[in-house]
Amino acid sequence: MSRAEQPSRRTVLAVAVAAAVAGSAGPATAAGSAAEAAPDETAARLVDNHAWTTCNDWRRGTAKGTRAVAGSRPGVVIGAPAGATEYTDPHTGTTATWEYATWTSPVHELAVPSTEVIASWNARTPAGSWIQIELQGTYSDGTATPWYVMGRWAAGDGDIKRTSVDDQTDGKSTIWTDTFAVDDPSTGLRLASYRLRLTLYRRPGTKTTPTVWRLGAMGSDVPDRFTVPASAPGLARELIVPRYSQEIHVGQYPEYDNGGEAWCSPTSSQMIIEYWGGRLTEEQLAWVDPSYADPQVCHAARYTYDYQYAGCGNWPFNAAYAATFKDLQGVVTRLGSLTDLETLIAAGMPAITSQSFLKEELTGAGYGTSGHLMTVIGFTPEGDVIANDPASPGDAAVRRVYKRREWENIWLRTKRYNASGKVVSGTGGVCYLYFPARPTARQRKALVAVGVR
Repeated sequence: MSRAEQPSRRTVLAVAVAAAVAGSAGPATAAGSAAEAAPDETAARLVDNHAWTTCNDWRRGTAKGTRAVAGSRPGVVIGAPAGATEYTDPHTGTTATWEYATWTSPVHELAVPSTEVIASWNARTPAGSWIQIELQGTYSDGTATPWYVMGRWAAGDGDIKRTSVDDQTDGKSTIWTDTFAVDDPSTGLRLASYRLRLTLYRRPGTKTTPTVWRLGAMGSDVPDRFTVPASAPGLARELIVPRYSQEIHVGQYPEYDNGGEAWCSPTSSQMIIEYWGGRLTEEQLAWVDPSYADPQVCHAARYTYDYQYAGCGNWPFNAAYAATFKDLQGVVTRLGSLTDLETLIAAGMPAITSQSFLKEELTGAGYGTSGHLMTVIGFTPEGDVIANDPASPGDAAVRRVYKRREWENIWLRTKRYNASGKVVSGTGGVCYLYFPARPTARQRKALVAVGVR
């Protein structure tokens, strides 16, 4: 589960929500009905998920010291650096000089003028390199945002400490950890377009370079709602996904957000990474206490940790971590119903979903949470949700079955009442999707159906 109710993006976004009111299926599966669900048209009207991934995409951007590279995963790298700059890491106090180069995307006109935008990226950052991702947009009133930092990221933690950046606002919008949010959606103000800027950094005088394969963002305008319409069951199928409990890690490595108590996001990420065949080597895991079970979960927590947010629940950082594994991509998006999840499951793709609820709102959970990630792996013949829930006492107890109607509502709503009766935010269908760098035709069809390309 996430950290307790705190002044973070989750809590503060509730203010904005309240203001709005005035082929191959992949790895082995347990067979059920393999019928593919139809795409959810409502979601298509609420979410715009766009990405730059091809050689043509990279060539259409504005390069200052970067160049596009072809191959099975086209990307952008440092060519001849545009200059050098100093960066003082706020989490270590260390100042170092870095060569840099930039790539700026073309302007993307949002099909859905948006109240929120979340960026995603997939990259390789060898030792001695890191990247920064920024967003600059134009509002529906014609004015522009500043350049907002959406993340400073490295796969490792030896050069910089990966971090979000607080205290970014222009009086119309604010960055809450990983989310751009219009401050008062009730005014009708929306983000109409945006562009993204990558800055690639490396140690001076070296040939090292980051490689960025995917860069994009999800814009959305999900309506204010306590409840959502029920979807009809359309699939019975269960994928065989590794089961890991976060709870067996309580007290381990408390420097990463108090240990396993708050590791729902990296634990869920590791389950799906391993479903797709991602494995960590003994060398990579050598730093973990050998007495700890499932050391790969400790590793996932360390390498998704956001040093500013002081937690492992930064959504894009988890997607970027997944994409450090060979031939995997990761994106953050929003889905519109369980029909969308059924579409993905039918194509062999599990998904990580974010939800919050009171104990009595989800039968069989045994807990309440202000924010929690779990992995959806299938559906029963009755349409109920089969989830690998990391908030379980041990690995054997991770597989759960939750009532369809309860689960769908706690995931898709944008408003809810907490235990004190206060109106707080819900995540509105947030989902992490991890999938092959070269998806099958069936997988591509399912991704397109839920708005991901």
